[in-house]
Amino acid sequence: MPEEPLDRSYRALFRVPGLGRVVTSMTLARIAQSMVGVAIVLFVLAEYHSPALAGIVTFASIFPGLVIAPIAGALLDRHGRVRLMILDYVVALVSLALIGVLALADLLPPWLLVLITIVTSLTSILSVVGLRTLYPIMAPQHLWERVNAVDSNGYVVATILGPPLAAALVVVLGAPEAMIAIAIPFGLAAGAILGLKEPRTANASTGRLFYDAWQGVRYAWSNRTIRGLGFSLSVVNLAWGTMTILIPIVILDVLHLGAEMVGLVFAVSGVSGMVSAIFFGRFDTRGREWRMFVIPMLLMPPTVLIMLPATGALGPIEPMTGFALLALAMFIFGLLNGCADIALFTVRQRRTDPAWMGRAFAVSMAFNFMGFPIGAAIAGAIVTESLGAAVIFATIAALVGAVLAALLVPATAQTFEGVTHLPAEGDLGASGVPEVSG
Repeated sequence: MPEEPLDRSYRALFRVPGLGRVVTSMTLARIAQSMVGVAIVLFVLAEYHSPALAGIVTFASIFPGLVIAPIAGALLDRHGRVRLMILDYVVALVSLALIGVLALADLLPPWLLVLITIVTSLTSILSVVGLRTLYPIMAPQHLWERVNAVDSNGYVVATILGPPLAAALVVVLGAPEAMIAIAIPFGLAAGAILGLKEPRTANASTGRLFYDAWQGVRYAWSNRTIRGLGFSLSVVNLAWGTMTILIPIVILDVLHLGAEMVGLVFAVSGVSGMVSAIFFGRFDTRGREWRMFVIPMLLMPPTVLIMLPATGALGPIEPMTGFALLALAMFIFGLLNGCADIALFTVRQRRTDPAWMGRAFAVSMAFNFMGFPIGAAIAGAIVTESLGAAVIFATIAALVGAVLAALLVPATAQTFEGVTHLPAEGDLGASGVPEVSG
């Protein structure tokens, strides 16, 4: 008898046990993370009046976590995702509340603010990678496009709601009070998955944390897809990091609009991104992934240039005209990202051995995102001299990243890439191969 066709619907996806709780937690955490991204810039500009410090703080809130990503991946593979995700949410809650309280008491010098953000960054990678690797082990493979659309839309919903909420809280409550308020969703995100049992999966482990972390780096490097994505996306994210600093300064200092307009510009990309992710999440991406992320990346450089007149680099501009140009650019970005995200998430899942998924994804996501904090730090220095130069820098970064994606990411590959048994004979005792445990 012919086999019944697999149910690939979103309804089938949400019948997966526990997935609804994970999605709820993801939504709360990502909204909070999206709020922090905007609020921390507005907080620094309001409290210290320093674009350079805003870039440094943004860098400090992200980069340290990326550096320790291999260790985080090894921990996730060995000890499970849920408990470490909860740990990160609790650390974020405490850190944000501490920033707000110290600022209200006038006890928060710049060095202490940077130190607190570094501590928060060190655990942030646990929830980001933990969630990304939890989805493919919870959902069956025929639902990966659907679950990746949900994953992508988690960022999109956060982009729609987070920045406007953050800007509104800063305007209504004040910058320090807003930081305290943003801590609350992190606590709710932890509560949503408290006690959740995640699926057991194979784990190639040596029993030695740092050795496992190093093997994760080696595995990711030997995987041509992960390596190619890392080089290309890290360069593209220089542009994204630049825009995170650039857009608030253009809106506040050039167009002389309110902080709430900063949130609206970022929300526009969320709306278009949601439509794009839902649409492309309906298709089987097998054999199409390369085109689905390379073509959108090639369209990003001209999209960045749309922002140039809004900076005043080409002459005076009416505030609402400048705002419309920023909103148009972000709308197009959302459309492009929705398509690219579905392809990126799915191709990486298909080409990674499940036993190495925590470490491989941790290294991959850290490599991919490395450009964002660097771009923010560079932008903090550039915008004090020229906003137009910052736009040109972001355009060049987006173009170089797109070219690297086209050249370095294989259009086709075997299901799994990379060497799955990397430790050398004699390193691990009698067996000479990693332990594979449930």
